[in-house]
Amino acid sequence: MNQEFPTFPKECKSMLCKHLTKEVFTSLKDKKTSSGFTLQDAINSGVENIDSGIGVYAGDEESYDTFAALFDPIIEEYHSFSVDDKHKSNLNPNDLKAPNPDPEGKYIVSTRIRVGRNIDNLPLGPAITKEQRNEVEKQVSSALKSMSGTLSGVYYPINGMSEEVSAKLIEDHFLFKAGDRYLEAAGLNRDWPEGRGIFHNDEKTFLVWINEEDQLRIISMQMGGDIKEVFTRLTSAISEIEKSVKFSYNSHIGYITSCPTNLGTAMRASVHIKLPKLAEDMDTFKAITDKHHLQIRGIHGEHSESEGGIYDISNKRRLGVTEVECVQDMYDGVVALIAKEKSL
Repeated sequence: MNQEFPTFPKECKSMLCKHLTKEVFTSLKDKKTSSGFTLQDAINSGVENIDSGIGVYAGDEESYDTFAALFDPIIEEYHSFSVDDKHKSNLNPNDLKAPNPDPEGKYIVSTRIRVGRNIDNLPLGPAITKEQRNEVEKQVSSALKSMSGTLSGVYYPINGMSEEVSAKLIEDHFLFKAGDRYLEAAGLNRDWPEGRGIFHNDEKTFLVWINEEDQLRIISMQMGGDIKEVFTRLTSAISEIEKSVKFSYNSHIGYITSCPTNLGTAMRASVHIKLPKLAEDMDTFKAITDKHHLQIRGIHGEHSESEGGIYDISNKRRLGVTEVECVQDMYDGVVALIAKEKSL
């Protein structure tokens, strides 16, 4: 293991470069969590990829305590959330005020809400063993196979998947690939594709990825703008899965995830929305999204461009706000964006 303080080039802008001082490095370099995860493991992705935005990953819930001198300031800066703050969860769809803002379907193409989850008392993806990862797949896939009603569907392991099934899942944009170089350097691609798989319901409105970046990525989605319906389906799926699987959660940072940006609700609530006129005035566009704590992306996710005036709009806040508040932010922002587009 390289125990030398990493030197970063001047152009490095990641939170790792900013917060990993020599003092912090020296105080943490010999520490290890009970699953054997070290500081070196936590920072490897950001050391190898100096263009990272964050640059650190946790290997287990313990990492957030053991390496607190590094994680705390990053969490505080990213989430405006201090070490004394407590996270609150609220997954009750009755608390969401969200009648369909676009019943004629002129603006909102589709709605998608997802959460990340990891299983209690197991290491996270960067530190998990092959056996533990297979155990996650076994536990979660069996919980999913027992889903009933509109949530019932089929589980597809990626290992040994036929060309035909693979082609179909790619066409539906459901199949995930081995992670990019950031996840690779964090140790998240080990033993690929073993222990990974995809579940979707028959209507293709509910989807679970097993052992991608987090052990579960639970996704609810449909065409159009019925945001409340999408949220309601997500929350009922989560409580079904929780009947047989306990998720990793604590009262300070909420649902535990390997990337600190996802902590708290671990939720991303988004719409693909057509705003061709507003797109010509990005300052006004951004003023509205900033006011509602939203981020603007192209339709192929982070770092992509818009196509045909269609944008991906999603909540920016995850920690220190409830799930209902995340979705309410997104909903209120979308209502304001549609009103502005109509007025132009």
